[in-house]
Amino acid sequence: MEITLPSLSAGMEDAVIARWLKAEGDLVAVGEALAEIETDKATMELEAEVAGRVGKILVPQGARANVNDVIVVLLSEGEDAADIAAPENTAPAGLNPAPQPAPVAQQQAPVSAPVSRRDKPVASPLARRLAAQTDVDLAGLAGSGPHGRIVRVDVERAAKRPAAPAAGPVVAAKTGAAPNLAGLGDYETIPHSSMRRTIARRLVESKTTVPHFYLEADCDLDALLALRAQINAGRDAAAKISVNDFLIKAVAHALAKVPEANAIWTDEAVLRLNSIDISVAVSTEGGLITPVLRQADRKSLGALSAEMKALAGRARDGRLKPEEYQGGGFSLSNLGMFGVKNFAAIINPPQSCILAVGAAERRPVGRGDQIVLASMMSVTLSVDHRSVDGAVGAAWLAAFKAAVEAPMTLLV
Repeated sequence: MEITLPSLSAGMEDAVIARWLKAEGDLVAVGEALAEIETDKATMELEAEVAGRVGKILVPQGARANVNDVIVVLLSEGEDAADIAAPENTAPAGLNPAPQPAPVAQQQAPVSAPVSRRDKPVASPLARRLAAQTDVDLAGLAGSGPHGRIVRVDVERAAKRPAAPAAGPVVAAKTGAAPNLAGLGDYETIPHSSMRRTIARRLVESKTTVPHFYLEADCDLDALLALRAQINAGRDAAAKISVNDFLIKAVAHALAKVPEANAIWTDEAVLRLNSIDISVAVSTEGGLITPVLRQADRKSLGALSAEMKALAGRARDGRLKPEEYQGGGFSLSNLGMFGVKNFAAIINPPQSCILAVGAAERRPVGRGDQIVLASMMSVTLSVDHRSVDGAVGAAWLAAFKAAVEAPMTLLV
């Protein structure tokens, strides 16, 4: 029984076998965990859907496999591991143990000696299906995946290229020039994780395809800080309400006031979301991840605070479930705790808005005829102009500022 790597989240193409929980020869029951799988967002357990005995592990621990690749073979009663034929799609990609040197006699063999390799191109199952649908010849492609494997993006690029001339050799063009490393001195090479590669791809996609525009505002936090101190008086440290909790509630409040900002752009239509689901940026060792607070407008400040603490903890442990980080209609990114005064965040596709929050600082402000010191916080709203117009963005930011400066409205 061949066990393939399933798609554990939307858009997942490959993953790392972080740890095998069963060894060859071990018995496995239905529902028992076989391995820990590290995707681009989290580490999840792969459960056995059938019972059997582990006959052969085809993708070693620490190696990468594509979705639908066979990663392990289970044996039924009476079957022997010696009868297992390695499936042709199981050549592990990336992060494999370093190959051992060949014997001297083999190293000295003529260079014209045949090499034992498959004749057909190495490609992911998804790339093969897409190539068949778009009439792309895989034999002429240079793969950008691990170990030269052809992946989805290679096929999509090839499908968009104009047809090559009938005569003359076909030369594969490079998609990007290699960086000039001359004069850098010593450096450490840090391989890209699944999460880092996904972050890079999505950021490039966002900045090159989404027409960003930016709106800025300064919010007076004096009333919010005073209310927070009153709420936290006598509360346990683990249950204290943070400024960020107030800001999440204010984002939800503003989206309820200006629902036009709770939108997603598609080529066919703008999707106006009925549920207020807020993605909150959390920094982890592997990179940035945005767990989602569902129906944030319907939850109390205390409930949002407790849920956010739990989500952030699971995010840093790499234990978020797909449903806890997928979706969301609006993002919040707060760098104020690092002393950043203001910044402009990159929109998280397919969302239309992200709010970047800076640090609170005491500044002189005018109140009536007097200049006084107040705790001021700068925020910047990044907006996708395709789905949210400037006037809508300005109305949303005004509603957010009003909620922050009159925080009692967030408690009713």
